[in-house]
Amino acid sequence: MLQRFYPGQYLESSYLVPYEELYGQGYRGLIFDIDNTLVPHGAPADEQAVRLFERLKGIGFACCLLSNNKEPRVKMFNDAVRVQYIFNAHKPSVANYQKAMELMGTDADTTVFIGDQIFTDVYGANRAGLRTILVKPIHPKEEIQIVLKRRLEWIVLFFYRRYLKKNGKK
Repeated sequence: MLQRFYPGQYLESSYLVPYEELYGQGYRGLIFDIDNTLVPHGAPADEQAVRLFERLKGIGFACCLLSNNKEPRVKMFNDAVRVQYIFNAHKPSVANYQKAMELMGTDADTTVFIGDQIFTDVYGANRAGLRTILVKPIHPKEEIQIVLKRRLEWIVLFFYRRYLKKNGKK
């Protein structure tokens, strides 16, 4: 039952994802959450984020930001990285994951989603049939509703780690 919430991978940071390997495996589109995935909650794109998106474009990836935030917040971040974006995405609803793929010209077999939350980011991307990478949140300061969800995420991650160990995956 919990497997619907399990990510394909769980990594330390979105900045440590082996993007060249993903491209070599045939992936061509990357969908990112913003807050606590790429920068602390509410922060503008920093130099690290700008360099990451320059690198990704250089590799050949199409990229799209998918956020439940309102447009001013998403646009502020995107002004520095200049990729496709969808605001007010209603994650974990599948519709805007599909819209992101349409914007990038990719499909579920060639797209990876990267985010920091299980119940919105990973669950929605799993439902859309995407490969998912869960990353650890960048900063511990979060809104109260997210803090409460993090407690439940610990339970899912506990069983996820047991699942990996049982199946010889780590």
